[in-house]
Amino acid sequence: MEERYDPQKVELKWQQYWADRELYKTGSKSSGQKFYCLEMFPYPSGEIHMGHVRNYAIGDVIARYKRMSGYNVLHPMGWDAFGLPAENAAIKHGVHPSEWTYKNIGNMKKQLDGLGLSYDWNREVTTCSPEYYRWNQWFFLKMLEKGLTYRKHSYVNWCPSCATVLANEQVIDEKCWRCDSTVIQKKLEQWFFRITYYAEELLQGCDELPGWPERVVLMQKNWIGKGEGVEVDFPVEGLDEKLRIFTTRPDTLFGVTFMCIAPEHPLSEKLVKDKVALDAVRAKYGKDTEKVGLLTDFYATNPLNGNRVPIYVANFVLIEYGTGAIMSVPAHDQRDFEFAEKYGLPVKVVIVPEEEFKIQDSGFKIMREAYEDEGILVDSGQFTGMKSDNAKKKIITFIEEQGLGNSVINYKLRDWGISRQRYWGTPIPVIYCDQCGTVPVPEKDLPVLLPMDVMVKGTGGSPLLESEAFLYTECPVCGSRARRETDTMDTFVDSSWYFIRYCFNKGDIDLSAELRDPESELDYWMPVNQYIGGVEHAVLHLLYSRFFTRVIRDLGLIKISEPFQNLLTQGMVIKDGAKMSKSKGNVVDPNYLIRRYGADTSRLFSLFAAPPEKDLDWSDKGVEGAYRFLNRLWGLVHKNLEGLHGHRKATGEPVNTLRLGDHTSRLYRKTHQTVKKVTADIEREYHFNTAIAALMELVNEITSFEPASDGDWRILKFVVEKLLLLLCPFSPHIAEELWEAIGNRPSIFEQKWPGWDEEAAKEDTIELVIQVNGKLRSKMMISAGTPDEEIEKIALADSRTGEIIGTQKIKKVIIVKGKLVNIVIGA
Repeated sequence: MEERYDPQKVELKWQQYWADRELYKTGSKSSGQKFYCLEMFPYPSGEIHMGHVRNYAIGDVIARYKRMSGYNVLHPMGWDAFGLPAENAAIKHGVHPSEWTYKNIGNMKKQLDGLGLSYDWNREVTTCSPEYYRWNQWFFLKMLEKGLTYRKHSYVNWCPSCATVLANEQVIDEKCWRCDSTVIQKKLEQWFFRITYYAEELLQGCDELPGWPERVVLMQKNWIGKGEGVEVDFPVEGLDEKLRIFTTRPDTLFGVTFMCIAPEHPLSEKLVKDKVALDAVRAKYGKDTEKVGLLTDFYATNPLNGNRVPIYVANFVLIEYGTGAIMSVPAHDQRDFEFAEKYGLPVKVVIVPEEEFKIQDSGFKIMREAYEDEGILVDSGQFTGMKSDNAKKKIITFIEEQGLGNSVINYKLRDWGISRQRYWGTPIPVIYCDQCGTVPVPEKDLPVLLPMDVMVKGTGGSPLLESEAFLYTECPVCGSRARRETDTMDTFVDSSWYFIRYCFNKGDIDLSAELRDPESELDYWMPVNQYIGGVEHAVLHLLYSRFFTRVIRDLGLIKISEPFQNLLTQGMVIKDGAKMSKSKGNVVDPNYLIRRYGADTSRLFSLFAAPPEKDLDWSDKGVEGAYRFLNRLWGLVHKNLEGLHGHRKATGEPVNTLRLGDHTSRLYRKTHQTVKKVTADIEREYHFNTAIAALMELVNEITSFEPASDGDWRILKFVVEKLLLLLCPFSPHIAEELWEAIGNRPSIFEQKWPGWDEEAAKEDTIELVIQVNGKLRSKMMISAGTPDEEIEKIALADSRTGEIIGTQKIKKVIIVKGKLVNIVIGA
């Protein structure tokens, strides 16, 4: 009686086998050519979701394939374990964030192992462990020494409910992304990393990322936002002050009708008497959803035409970009246009499309929207009639010659504010002393440990303020009683260098010594050869990682500048037309799938349903189809088990191929074609879906094959072995089980990836399509490799083609080799 396919039994058996033998332990740098495969590590929420399954299955196929192809593979996993969710869970469930986090890590680790993922757990990283975050603190101190860390007052997005600073990306429609509370602006003293020091290098580096998706590279470039332009001084009437503005459009300078400054601009207090009104604008700072302005009592003078223009304080002007003051040209900037409409300000046209130049009635006019394109200048003094590109250069030269300003380069990129007023994060290693001021914690005293005896209430400031044992310490300079910094680091710091930590075994190591060791494996493993994760991390995480890598390089600890050689951004998992989420009620539980169908089916479906970079539309029928395929394979092997087990391992060419029968020859050829296609599909942008389709076609071919001789059985053994070797990266457990069942010793993953014979993969015959004037007229089988001259003769000699051509003149014959002939005729 044929043994039934029991995925749970099979999968537990082989997971234990792999773990006992440490099959996925990383080799040393002497083990050959390396391949570093990395999926973005998860936040330990406690449960994996289908996005995890897809992401990690993609990485696992790549890692297993590269390992079988002879590479020394590093394939680690860890936990992005600090952050707000743990604090929120602590408040909700009355448990310590540490307890909640480590319990979740244990659960998720079991789930990942249950998927049969080939991780080297000896390299595991947990960012909330002191062994890890002490090096966050060490990097902070090194950057402080280099002038790359500093402290300043800054307006921040503040969630009153979470009592913490939020990044711009965490504010959605003026609400906190976590708790939906209204976000306000608050001025706090914050710690910053000077990422702007590397702005130009980060921008130039974007052109050295050929293995990244173009859209991600473009998102990085746009976020850095290089702007080449000019700074111009606008004198303020009645004050010995000037407003310096930056613009990338000097061709619009003659169209300025008002000025705007940021609420925290140094002159805002001088220009506004009504401090209550000023605070009201500050409360809406940075919120583009509502453009709010406050008219000051002062005017500025446009230095190019002498026009007198009013000055506003506006919530949309950012102090961090440019100079914190802008010239407003409503005719040629849509944001300025909307502001002008709201406050009844004039709109002056100074650029028109080239085709309208001759009929343009220049000056003040009614417009429905701003004209933001370039064109021909009008009402612009001596520059009238010039094209924008030429006028820009001429105006900049004029400004510099007249001493009105100078050409500059600015970036939209702002320094990275890392201070967070939360508990569950890396303590910032700084001490405040009344005598000595701000004092860095000495390296020998690292890590500054996060106290475990605090209560997380979710209200007020940081819980660290309530821990006197943490808060008060001795000044390392004078020995006086001093106070520790109670802000913790942004969790993006944790994920900005974790890929470097993986290059060493886990544990409490002296990373600074490891990094400085010329025999260290860091330069061997870095950069990551293949990085895999969601496109939602296309800006901040990737940009911060690129920044950190350069900082570590400039500390003399690493040679490379870019951390990730190739990037794959996998698509989302979609169900019922929307991304899977608990709020939408369209979540599919991976644990249920594994219990019902097995990990191999779950993996196979997620890899087969769509190319990795595309969204995957969930299909229950698709899951059932993957399960049926594996059951069919199981039945096919077990049906022929006695014959397969009775033949030796087919390592070479099993028989003389010239003596094979037609069906046997076809199966043999199909096998070589399948090896070639699956290999090419994995190598060519990881097209796993078409690779799996090729495996299914080969199974179809095997199903119709009935071995009738000893030679046929040897061929079948050869074919099944190749099939299992090709399948094992996708569905590893069943491949291991069947590999052993047909008489081979495990593990299948210690075998080499199969090769193919180019001659054996060639078709003996091909189907030739014959067209006349592009219309199908006939088909026939011909020998593969037939010369074009012969193909033309065969096509013209075909009786059905001859009837169509008749006495008409043949103008030309087009041959698409191996596919078709198109005979073009006419009168």
